[in-house]
Amino acid sequence: MRLVDAFGRVATDLRLSLTDRCNLRCTYCMPAEGLPWIPRAELLTAAELARLARIAVTRLGVRSIRLTGGEPTLRPDLIEIVAQLAALRPRPELSLTTNGLRLRGMAEGLRAAGLDRVNVSLDTLDPQRFRRISRRDGLADVLAGLDAAAAAGLHPVKVNAVLVRGVNEDEAVSLLRFCLRCCYELRFIEQMPLDPHGAWNRAGMVTAAEIRSALSEHHRLVPMPGRGSAPAESFLVDDGPARVGLIAAVTAPFCQACDRVRLTADGQIRNCLFARVETDLRTPLRAGEADEDLATRWVMAVHAKKAGHGIDDPAFVAPQRPMSAIGG
Repeated sequence: MRLVDAFGRVATDLRLSLTDRCNLRCTYCMPAEGLPWIPRAELLTAAELARLARIAVTRLGVRSIRLTGGEPTLRPDLIEIVAQLAALRPRPELSLTTNGLRLRGMAEGLRAAGLDRVNVSLDTLDPQRFRRISRRDGLADVLAGLDAAAAAGLHPVKVNAVLVRGVNEDEAVSLLRFCLRCCYELRFIEQMPLDPHGAWNRAGMVTAAEIRSALSEHHRLVPMPGRGSAPAESFLVDDGPARVGLIAAVTAPFCQACDRVRLTADGQIRNCLFARVETDLRTPLRAGEADEDLATRWVMAVHAKKAGHGIDDPAFVAPQRPMSAIGG
């Protein structure tokens, strides 16, 4: 069996959310007071996560797994989960998306457990702006976490940045130069309508085209061929080998090449960040359903995937779940 949708796209990349909780309160992601968290009893256990991942890898052709949140480093059993996933055969590529606050003390342990690489969110290099965006202090911890990831061999270390008009859009060049100096791979992501408090508006979104224009005033960017299903359009910077990526999820959707499927921390299959329908795996899993039957449910869920996210459709309605509960 494979995870094939009605348009012939094959899902081989699993985004596995471990928690909806986060230790930041970024303005474009959630309100200052936080959100009603998923009850802990409803979260998948490490054993349940490992079982579903095993089904995905051994029966359904998944080749890469990215651990997301919320903030996945808040899971006390994170290293145990990584070790169980690394033991799967065939072994999937394992990556982690994190805000980096706790990475300094965890990078070596994660690498030893089998993690291959990390993506770290970093929207600004200014401590005051960091506090304004995230409503927390912590820039020094994130920078230390990046250093620790590189030292532990979690390569390539990728940095994800979201630019918001009137907040940090003037930092595109400085963020790129920081990453060039530290040998990190920077990716700019267009802000998407996934916040539960309605903060997103198209006028406030800094587009990928704008970012490319700003970077091109200071650096030579050469498009790289062979993008495939990657969400980022990659460019060599000043003839390489360094590169920068632009993820234009809103202005230039790449849905036709999508190879991703998501499993939320409470065991729901989602075919898209913007899906409004989920398929429950937790209930049949806990009821003792066989692996083959769980795999069949997964196949049927993916087959119903829509052609695209429809953000530009006048009838578009944002998903009921916020980004922190979906998993990046």
